Amino acid sequence: MSARMRLVHSTGFTYSAPVMTSFNEARITPRNDSRQTSVVDHVDTTPGARQFTFTDYWGTKVTVFDLHTPHDRLEVVGTAVVETENEARSEEAASVDWVQLRHGSVVDEYDEMLQPTVYTPHHPELVEFAAAAAAGLTPAAAAEAVVTGVYDALTYEAGTTEVHSTAIEAWRQRKGVCQDYAHISLVMLRSLGIPARYVSGYLHPHNDAGIGETVEGESHAWIEVWTGVWWGIDPTNNKFIDDHHVSVGTGRDYADLPPIKGIYTGSGESELDVSVRITRLA
Repeated sequence: MSARMRLVHSTGFTYSAPVMTSFNEARITPRNDSRQTSVVDHVDTTPGARQFTFTDYWGTKVTVFDLHTPHDRLEVVGTAVVETENEARSEEAASVDWVQLRHGSVVDEYDEMLQPTVYTPHHPELVEFAAAAAAGLTPAAAAEAVVTGVYDALTYEAGTTEVHSTAIEAWRQRKGVCQDYAHISLVMLRSLGIPARYVSGYLHPHNDAGIGETVEGESHAWIEVWTGVWWGIDPTNNKFIDDHHVSVGTGRDYADLPPIKGIYTGSGESELDVSVRITRLA
């Protein structure tokens, strides 16, 4: 299956007092890879600002802009038309056994996707759960089993965690959102010696949406696993990646892929509003 979708990701910051200057980075532009192609994409800001773009260390397109006139609201709108396909897991994705996975060359090459981070700290509770789920399985099958275990153990509930919550904090509540499902899965897989990385993107929520129908979509997070090649799986929905998923980039955890981050000078506080609108075009 394949799809063509238009995405409009709007992020607004309303300030309680005028902001004098700000410097911002946006990571909201879909990437091009073997599963998807970004046909058209642009980022617009209000107030208008001169932009430049670069590709960061992890391969994500970053739009950078700064403002030097007083403003009490900033709006950032990313618009893209993307063609996506279902991701069929190849035989090569299940070609590596545990001995090969632990070979020094593999460990060295994927070291950054094996190490704990602030969001994905190594913790005995998660390590023990992963070991039990993976017992007797190949690396690829173990990855699937871990993700299924996380899906079964957690309840999706917005508001139970915060953007800075760690994997173990979410795990102890057994509740969270897509970011938490991804972080917990990463800890468990890395503890087994399976390279795994965080994916930031978007998800079309409806299988039966008509052509031309615009729906409220959502920013989404899932993971990719290396067991011979990289392949994706969505812990929040316990399924492989399909044409409803649009990826923006990959990294070690959420900290490598915040949609918008920046600093500003001013005495006021900010209030955030976000919307994602997705229209299926084909």
